[in-house]
Amino acid sequence: MSALNAYTALVFLIALERLAELVTARRHAAWSARHGAVEHGRGHYPVMVGLHTALLAGCLLETGLGHRPFVPPLGWPMLALAVAAQALRWWCITTLGPRWNTRVIVVPGLPLVTGGPYRWLRHPNYVAVIVEGAALPLVHSNWITATCFTLLNLPLLATRVRCEDAALASAPPPADMPVSAAP
Repeated sequence: MSALNAYTALVFLIALERLAELVTARRHAAWSARHGAVEHGRGHYPVMVGLHTALLAGCLLETGLGHRPFVPPLGWPMLALAVAAQALRWWCITTLGPRWNTRVIVVPGLPLVTGGPYRWLRHPNYVAVIVEGAALPLVHSNWITATCFTLLNLPLLATRVRCEDAALASAPPPADMPVSAAP
């Protein structure tokens, strides 16, 4: 298999992973709705979906149109980082369980999750997004896609983190928790 075909297969595998995320998110959204969840930040969600779709398309387009080569000293470490980003993402999904979503959906009364990767980082899933956004394109020397995604993603992530933090802060505490002890 040529490097180009292997890279195309990798990008399609990532696309399938994204579809698995959407299926998981839809199932989790239904669980959250049954538990009185409130969705926040609907306005930035379509932009996020578009940007992540453009990342995958950009990887394929830049490789083909830009005749980008696979450069082993760059490509192999970037592949390792892209795979590590997927592992971190699914660790986040597993740790949050039905509370994980691609949207900002908060079930009132649930405490913050402090296990798994959340033991060390407040937003570990976004670390995965940042790493993947740079590493996946650079597996095949797609520096334009890596740069554009990163520059466009930074303000979007800033908006997303502010939205999530505000949503989590505004969730009422559980009924049996004193207001002063709320997360």
